[in-house]
Amino acid sequence: MHVDSLWRYPVKSMVGERLDEVLLSSSGVAGDRGWAVRDEVRGGIRGAKKIGGLMRFAARYDSDAGVEPPAGAGVTMTLPDGTEVRSSDPDVNEVLSRALDHEVSLWPLQPADDLDHYRRGAPDSDDMLEELRSIFGRTPDEPLPDLSVFPPEILEFESPPGTYLDAYPVLVMTTSAMRSLEEALPDSAIDVRRFRPNILVDTGDLPGHPELGWEGRTLQVGEVELELVTGCPRCVMVTREVDATIPVDRAVLRHVVSDLDQLVGMYANVATPGRIVGGDTVTLS
Repeated sequence: MHVDSLWRYPVKSMVGERLDEVLLSSSGVAGDRGWAVRDEVRGGIRGAKKIGGLMRFAARYDSDAGVEPPAGAGVTMTLPDGTEVRSSDPDVNEVLSRALDHEVSLWPLQPADDLDHYRRGAPDSDDMLEELRSIFGRTPDEPLPDLSVFPPEILEFESPPGTYLDAYPVLVMTTSAMRSLEEALPDSAIDVRRFRPNILVDTGDLPGHPELGWEGRTLQVGEVELELVTGCPRCVMVTREVDATIPVDRAVLRHVVSDLDQLVGMYANVATPGRIVGGDTVTLS
C-alpha cells in the first residue's frame, strides 16, 4: 500500500487543498481546519452540517504559508461564482454572509481555554432527536450513529476546544472504498471532495472498505505512526452540493447508512509525528 493523495482543509467545511507533502503533529495535519465560520444568527462555530453552502466554497492558504502554516496564517477563499476573498480583507465577513445568505464571521483558531468560543450554538429544534436527525441527515426510519465513539467534549462544544476538528485529528480513506462506492452508486458523483479525508491510501485490488477492519491497529505512513481509533459515522455533509459536477445526492448517505453500518473512512490519532509525502509506503501492523 502507498499514499495516493494528501489533503488539508484550511477552512472548516470548505473544499481543501491537495498537497504533495504534509506535516503531522498530535493535532493532525499542520494547518488543517485553521479557520472556521461562526454563525452570527444562532451562535457557535458552524460547519456544513448546518450551513450546507459552505461546501460550495474552496479555501487555500496564501502562498507564503507553506507546509506548516503559522497560527492565523492568511487564507484565500473562492466563492461559488468564482470570485475570491481573503481572510485579511476588511469586508470578508460581509462577503461571506452575502454568498451564504446567512450572517457569519470568519475566525482563526482561538486558545483552547476560550471555552465560550467553542461552545455549541443554539439548536434549530428543541427536540433533540429531530436536531440529531437533521445534523446526521437521517430519515425517521434510519438509525442514528453511536455517539459514544466521539470524544465526550463535543456534546457541549462544536469541536474539541483548541481545534475546529469534528472529532479526531486525522481521517484515513482508501482507494478501495472510493471504488466500492462508485460500483454501488453508479448514478452518483463519487468524489473525494464529498468525503474529506486527510490521507487517501492506495489499497490496490482489495475489495470493499478495508479500512473499516483496521480499528485498533497501527498504520505506518512515511515517518508518521497513526493509531486507528474508530470508523467515521457519516452525516448530511456527504449529500451536499460541491459544484455542478457534484450535486446534492441523498442516495450516497442512504447507501452508507443501510449497507455500510453508517461508516466511511477511519479516524486516527497521531502516535508519532512527522512528514508524509505522496507515494510513501503504508504499512498496517
